[in-house]
Amino acid sequence: MPGCCGCRSVGRVPYPVNPQTGVSVVVPVRNDAFALARCLEALSRQSRLPDEIIVVDNGSTDDGPDGGGAHDLRAVAARWGARLLHEPEPGILAASTTGYDAARFSVIARLDADTLPPPEWIASGLAVLSARPEIAAVTGPATFYDGPRHGAGVWARAYVGAYIGSIRLAIGMTPLFGSTFFLRTTAWHAVASVTHRWGTSLHDDLDLSIHLAPAHRVIYDRSVTVGISFRPFVQWRSLGYRFHRGFMTLALHWPGDSALLRWRRRLGRRARLLTGAGRPTLGG
Repeated sequence: MPGCCGCRSVGRVPYPVNPQTGVSVVVPVRNDAFALARCLEALSRQSRLPDEIIVVDNGSTDDGPDGGGAHDLRAVAARWGARLLHEPEPGILAASTTGYDAARFSVIARLDADTLPPPEWIASGLAVLSARPEIAAVTGPATFYDGPRHGAGVWARAYVGAYIGSIRLAIGMTPLFGSTFFLRTTAWHAVASVTHRWGTSLHDDLDLSIHLAPAHRVIYDRSVTVGISFRPFVQWRSLGYRFHRGFMTLALHWPGDSALLRWRRRLGRRARLLTGAGRPTLGG
């Protein structure tokens, strides 16, 4: 990996002591050119600019809602200097993994098309990874930039907090929140061959979190907060679909990746280490 200045063994996973300053921002999108334009504009105002932006068009059509179809996506990506990839396989799983595979720098940052990152977002994410060489990724909270005039902050804290808290109990580690995270590219390459890459009934961020655990640690840090849209909460059907995808993702990996079995395996490994058996080796 370019710019890697040395490695430190963390269990079985080597990470750069100082991550390369290069960061690839991946933004999956379908028929949402207006929101994408605002997202890319916000990225252009970062105090630490991205080294590349990868927009993955997930089967947009030219007659998208509000005129935001494939033609408009191409124009928006070109205007802001983003690489535009096309992934015809429907679903966020295919779109996001296509973007991660294409990343050319040592840190992958993830945003949704209707996300608005504040000016210090990239700088904050890289700072956390630099200060914590033992972690694979950092994720954070969100606030609503639209929606109800009163109580939006409470809604956002409840939504993100419920997701992080419940999934942490279910899988035994902090999960990635797909609207904002920074992931070492080495960690992605370590799990890329086992993550799910097709289908529309799974949460891509939750699926990735499950495959990262337990060898790759994810932490939650408030410095990588972003603004998200209230649009998915306007209709109960949309919100229900999100819960359905979360349930289906957990069910697919149950019981082999349940929190209880993971803790049992983790304690078993520690016991073997204490007795001198099964010592981890670099890259082993």
